[in-house]
Amino acid sequence: MTPNGLKQKVTRLRQAYAPHEHRPLGGYLAAMGTYAGVTAALAGAARLTGRPVPERPAPSDVVLLSIATHKLSRLLSKDAVTSPLRAPFTRYDRPIGSGEVMEQVRDSGSSARHAIGELLTCPFCLAVWVATGLTGGLVLAPRLTRLVATALTAVAASDFLQMGYAVAQQAAEGGGHGED
Repeated sequence: MTPNGLKQKVTRLRQAYAPHEHRPLGGYLAAMGTYAGVTAALAGAARLTGRPVPERPAPSDVVLLSIATHKLSRLLSKDAVTSPLRAPFTRYDRPIGSGEVMEQVRDSGSSARHAIGELLTCPFCLAVWVATGLTGGLVLAPRLTRLVATALTAVAASDFLQMGYAVAQQAAEGGGHGED
């Protein structure tokens, strides 16, 4: 197939997939390829270093990494302080509370920029990458990874306590102050 024929085929595929909306399929394909490369690099590093890969992760590690993945994914995708990391791919929209911001993906015609913007603004999408990195870290540098995951888990627990405290404070201020 000629390069021109391939280009026409890809154009027809894009139009058939999303006839009324631009979807950055090329950017998604690049992101999937990058993810596969990162995963292969982690597996290769584990093999080269001779680090044993657990047959079955300990339940405590699964819980620790789950909470740390949640926190790091939200921190990277929504936190106001990490917005400089997202700025090349997003546009600020508005604050959404608890130190988080809402951003819109820049659609500058670059499918890669759009796909990266979607990845960086979606904590659910980013969680796959974060979990893979933490899991790889658990194999390659378990003590450091558990330490970092413990700190992220503590921050996640603190977030929930802060929100619970704010709700309790609002309830106390809103009701039951007056005497009959």
